Amino acid sequence: MASSKKPAGQAKKDAKAAGRTAAGQRRLQAKIDRKDARKPDAPERKAAMQAGARRQPVRMPAQHIDKPGHESELDLAPKFEAPGYAGSGKLEGMKAIVTGADSGIGRAVAVLFAREGADVAIFYLDEHDDAKETARWVEKEGRQAILVPGDVRDPAFCNRAVKRVAKRFGRIDVLVNNAGFQLHAERLEDISDAHLQETLQTNVAGYLQMARAALPHMEQGASIINCGSVTGLFGSPKLIDYSTTKGAVHAFTKALAANLIPRGIRVNAVAPGPVWTPFNPADKPADEVGEFGKDSAMGRAAQPEELSPAFVFLASPLMSSYVNGIVLPVMGGPKG
Repeated sequence: MASSKKPAGQAKKDAKAAGRTAAGQRRLQAKIDRKDARKPDAPERKAAMQAGARRQPVRMPAQHIDKPGHESELDLAPKFEAPGYAGSGKLEGMKAIVTGADSGIGRAVAVLFAREGADVAIFYLDEHDDAKETARWVEKEGRQAILVPGDVRDPAFCNRAVKRVAKRFGRIDVLVNNAGFQLHAERLEDISDAHLQETLQTNVAGYLQMARAALPHMEQGASIINCGSVTGLFGSPKLIDYSTTKGAVHAFTKALAANLIPRGIRVNAVAPGPVWTPFNPADKPADEVGEFGKDSAMGRAAQPEELSPAFVFLASPLMSSYVNGIVLPVMGGPKG
C-alpha cells in the first residue's frame, strides 16, 4: 500500500507548510485574475495533427480552476495511461523520485516508470486525492509507491524527505524534477515581488535543492531529469518570469551534467510544448484555456502520455547511457 511514513509532529508541520504555500499561490492567482480583461476570439486555424497510437482531444474545455490545480477537477481528464505502451524492464528494480507527481506530466511519468519496473516516490504539494490516485496506478503496475507531501521551496523539507525515501528504498536511481509554478501577467509591472519569488523559488531553487538532496544517495548509472519548457527556448510574452526560470533550468541541466560526469550520473531535460494538465487551467482565464494548444505546430495540446516516454528514454541506462546534458524538445514540431 502507498504510505507516507515520517515522525507525526514533523508530518503535521510539513502538511501545514504545504497548505500555506497552496493558499499563498491562490492569493497570487486572485490578484492576476482581477487584472484579466476579455480577449478577442482567436482566428480559425488548420486541422489538428494526429500521429499517435490513439486519437487525442483537440478542443479543451473553457475552464479555470484554483491553484495549485487538481486533476480531478478538470472537465476533460488528461490522458496519462498510455494503454498501448508495453513495459519491457527498462527501469527494472530502480528507485525513482518524481516531484509534482500528483497530476499531469508527473503522474504520467510515475505510471510509465512503474510499468518499466521502478518503485516511485510521489512528491507533491497538497493535492492529496490526486496523489493517492497516482499511487493507485503505480501499485496497479505492481510497484511500490510512497506519498511525500511538502514544499520543494523549503531546502529542509527536501533534505528530510529525500533521506526518508532513500532509507525506505535503499538508494535513489532517478530524480525527476517536475514540480512547478506558473502564473501569467499581461505586463512585467504586474509581476509582484511575491509572484516573482514564488516562481523562482519553486522552478529554480526547488530543482537545485532536490538535486542537492538526492545526489548523496545516487550512484554511478543514476540520472536526473529536469522538466524544462518551450518557453525556456523561445520565451512567452505573458510568462516572462516563468520563461526565465525554464531557461535557467536548461542551463542548470547542462552545467550539472558536466559537473557529474566524474561520478557517472547523467543529467538531462525534457522541454514540453503545450500539454493538457491542471497547470494551465489553474493559470489562464477560461476563454484562453478553451483555445489552449491550438497555436502549436500540431494545432492541439499534447496529452501527458505523449510526453512520458521521453522521460523513460532519458532515465533508462539501457537506452540513453551516452545521452547527457541535452534539452529534448517534445513540442509537436516547429511552427510553420
